[in-house]
Amino acid sequence: MALTAAAAATELVAEVRDDPRQRLELAARLYDRRPGRAGIRPYRRAEVAFMRWQISRGVLASPTASRPGSPWWRAVNEDLIRDTWEADLLDRGRPGPPSRPSVAKWLGFLRRPSVNNWWRAHNSSIVAGYLDHRDLAQLELPVERFFMDVALLRVLYAHALVAASRLALGRFAPVGRFLGDPRLRMADLFLSLRRTLPDRYPLNGYSVDAILERENRLGRVVDYAVIVPRVRALYRYSATELHEPRLLELCREGASIYAWPYEDRQVWTMARTPLSVRVLEGLTRLPAPAEAVASDRP
Repeated sequence: MALTAAAAATELVAEVRDDPRQRLELAARLYDRRPGRAGIRPYRRAEVAFMRWQISRGVLASPTASRPGSPWWRAVNEDLIRDTWEADLLDRGRPGPPSRPSVAKWLGFLRRPSVNNWWRAHNSSIVAGYLDHRDLAQLELPVERFFMDVALLRVLYAHALVAASRLALGRFAPVGRFLGDPRLRMADLFLSLRRTLPDRYPLNGYSVDAILERENRLGRVVDYAVIVPRVRALYRYSATELHEPRLLELCREGASIYAWPYEDRQVWTMARTPLSVRVLEGLTRLPAPAEAVASDRP
């Protein structure tokens, strides 16, 4: 009897689990030419770029490597790859129902590719991974835990750029679909921590304040002027869009608290707000509450 799609996908991922380069190859191969099915190759750009950064940092390294990788990053990445391949196998006729809601969303993307469907599937897998592996997050250094929250905020915001542009950019909503398109390089501004975190793991000897100081100016302005003021709205919107109410437990009074403690929420504010942040925050101010949680799709 043929393996179910879920079992076959689990085997595929297990074969590459401890080889970061083979992980990358497997993730990228999903997007290769698909005879008789809609092409999706341009969508691989964002996922592959982020995985290359993870590999350069060392977070996907084998536990037996001279510098072992991160159990948390490895687990969340593995869940994403397994979801995509299970969906692909189902789409090609393998038996079995989707093993979890995120797989069903990937199946929807494969059958009807679009920017919004990609983000819905991608973020559903990422959020599921975050929720399933929260215990592993607590094993990481404090600075790593903070940037887990930053990474989550950025992917939620990138999805909102294309699916709820008024929430994401206020009066500049029309450019949201361009900025958040995973097929385009502009999306890297929101997805990549390459210019924020050092290319090393673990981050021994670093503090959150020290790393924030080294963040490129544009990324820092966007984080504090545009994304942070929308934290509550982003979590509320994403919980509805992804059908994942547990997301609401990861935000408290406008602070993201997945792995970073609420008691240390001062990192989400700036002691002295630069003029550039004040101006950009004003220009992109959130719309009326009634609009802020509404999807821009028909």
